[in-house]
Amino acid sequence: MLTKRDLLRSAAVAVIVAPIVKSAPAEAQNKADWPHLLEAKDIAEEGFIYGLPIVMNYAVMQEYAVDRNSGQFKAPFNEIKNLHHVATPEDTAVITPNSDTPYSVLWLDLRAEPVVVSVPAIERDRYYAVMLIDGNTYNYGYIGTRATGTEAGDYLVVGPDWKGGTPSGIKKVFRSTTPFTLAVIRTQLFNPGDMPNVEKIQSGYKAQPLSGFLKQPTPPPAPKIDFLPATTAGIKDNFFQYLDAALQFVPETPKDKAIRAKLARIGIGPGKTFVFKDLSLEHKAEILVGMKQGDDKVDKWLATGNKTINGWSVGSFFGDEAFFNGDWLMRAGAAKGGIYGNDAVEAMYPYTRTDATGDALDGKHKYTLTFAPGQLPPVNAFWSVTMYDGKSQLLVKNPINRYLINSPMLPGMRKEADGSVTLYIQKDSPGTDKEANWLPAPDDKIYLVMRLYWPDPNPPSILPAGQGTWQPPGIKRVS
Repeated sequence: MLTKRDLLRSAAVAVIVAPIVKSAPAEAQNKADWPHLLEAKDIAEEGFIYGLPIVMNYAVMQEYAVDRNSGQFKAPFNEIKNLHHVATPEDTAVITPNSDTPYSVLWLDLRAEPVVVSVPAIERDRYYAVMLIDGNTYNYGYIGTRATGTEAGDYLVVGPDWKGGTPSGIKKVFRSTTPFTLAVIRTQLFNPGDMPNVEKIQSGYKAQPLSGFLKQPTPPPAPKIDFLPATTAGIKDNFFQYLDAALQFVPETPKDKAIRAKLARIGIGPGKTFVFKDLSLEHKAEILVGMKQGDDKVDKWLATGNKTINGWSVGSFFGDEAFFNGDWLMRAGAAKGGIYGNDAVEAMYPYTRTDATGDALDGKHKYTLTFAPGQLPPVNAFWSVTMYDGKSQLLVKNPINRYLINSPMLPGMRKEADGSVTLYIQKDSPGTDKEANWLPAPDDKIYLVMRLYWPDPNPPSILPAGQGTWQPPGIKRVS
């Protein structure tokens, strides 16, 4: 769902080339309490790691809910945007797009009053989930098949300063650490012909202010905000200025009090404006080095944070404030690897670019992926295996317009005499007798993502992430 992820992957590197012009030091940023150079470098490093997810989230909010000319605008705050399609090769704005579940997107402004999110009754065999993510990129709550069931219900989402109780008719209250927050709604699509049913469900998702729900007078509106436009050039040239802007809407908590105090020492925080060009030459150099080292640490964490099992990378690094517990590096790595991912209990995402022997997957060869008898991915909802081009990480055009194989397709698939199921991963058809099990590949590098929605916690299970008793089978090269 992120369009600025690639930009921010290289933010620290890009800023290294920003012009370092010798100029008079800015008074506000060069007082006697400015730390020594090495300490300033360390603060910049830690601050980049802490602030990366916050700036990334701010940029997405800008594109989706603030800037109507962004090209990615979805809807203004407190209005739901339902997307009546799943991704195809024509969708190129977002890498590794999800072709399983049409999305509905809701950005919430909780400053004036809480918002009631209502969901309709949904059939028991259809998976859906409303994931609530705040400006810290904490997943602070779920509504949906796993979390709350499939009955209709009204749920209250409140900001950090709300003091009220639970109103009559509200099933549950979810509290965000920030006044601006995101709700991402995923609704399962069984097959292309099922889209009208999904659209009917999506029309039942509602958002309304609490006063409207209670039929009470509307409180005064929150002040209008002139958001700092999240431009590509601006973020590259002055990352910490965007962190200043974003932190206005991210109240301090006990978890981040210490790092926020450090950032304040180099002039970064809510209500401040970090002017990089006004720093002394020495301070510019230290800030840049610190940011580069922070970015390198995030990349190293991403490369080593998952466990490799039969060639698949398996792990999960998303959750609420207690889950991260002040581990800013894990939070930054999770955001940079794929912001707005689900908690492990909601979904797991094994992915691979290699076969079971460690050789790179390439569409010039033919492969099989076999689930042994009784060893299909253990889920309470559904699973899928999606094919992506290994270079672009986009869906692959193919003659049968099939971009994934998922568990709803099993009844029509070929099964071996022993009950095993084999997927044929190759560029050309494996033959009409096997075509139901064919996952078309590009004639180049391959990237595969397995999605396990609502993984079964009972053995055999992929949980705990990277340590479960069920393991994804390795991909075997057959030609």
